[in-house]
Amino acid sequence: KIAKELDRNPLLLSNHPHYNTCRPIQSKKIHTPNTITMNRIFGKKKVAGPAPSLDDAAKGLGNRVDAMDDKIGKLENELKVYKDKIKKTKSPAAKKGLQKRALEILKRKRMYEQQRDQAMGQQFNVDQAAFSMESAKATVTTVAALKQSNAELKRTIRQDLDIDNVDELADDMAELMDDFNEINEALGRNFATPDDLDEADLDAELEMLEDELEDVGELDSEPSYLQASSLPYTPQGLPAQPSAPLDEYGLPAMNA
Repeated sequence: KIAKELDRNPLLLSNHPHYNTCRPIQSKKIHTPNTITMNRIFGKKKVAGPAPSLDDAAKGLGNRVDAMDDKIGKLENELKVYKDKIKKTKSPAAKKGLQKRALEILKRKRMYEQQRDQAMGQQFNVDQAAFSMESAKATVTTVAALKQSNAELKRTIRQDLDIDNVDELADDMAELMDDFNEINEALGRNFATPDDLDEADLDAELEMLEDELEDVGELDSEPSYLQASSLPYTPQGLPAQPSAPLDEYGLPAMNA
């Protein structure tokens, strides 16, 4: 009944005791700043560029190390100058001031040396990472090449090669080589050589050769009547003459 009455007369709803609690809550409009306003206040987000490569990082570190070495060299030259001044200065106050300046330069030099060592360590790490990357790429390339070669080898063996055919070919080659060896042995046989010779025939042949050598030696030897031991003595040179007195010219003196 209440619903029908409310449909007929909606004004009765405002007089209902629970009207304020039952009416829908109106959403409040929240004002938020737009994107343009936020960008003006906080600035626009920068788009990140490409990361530097290992070669660029190594080159930058190398330039930094070179710059540190130049600064260290200049500071060393300044220290040498202050060292000479300290040796030549006799005033204690002036010497103390020079020592203070030299100490500051030494501190700067040690700081640059430390930074240089750190940069060199970073450069070594970058170079090692680059070498590892190159090794990894080379390994990937090698593995890919091995896979490709393996696939091609399998395909070739399956399509173009047959193990049974290879075995048959090897057997045929062995038989051909045996036949060829038999042919060479047959062609190299000496048909004029008798095969019925034995050791007795060899001993007899050697004795005959020995006798022939003895006969030849006797013929080549010198006869006994021509040997030096059987010939008479043959004088050598002119016979010795009796010594005669010589004149002043070295000639035999004439007897008057």
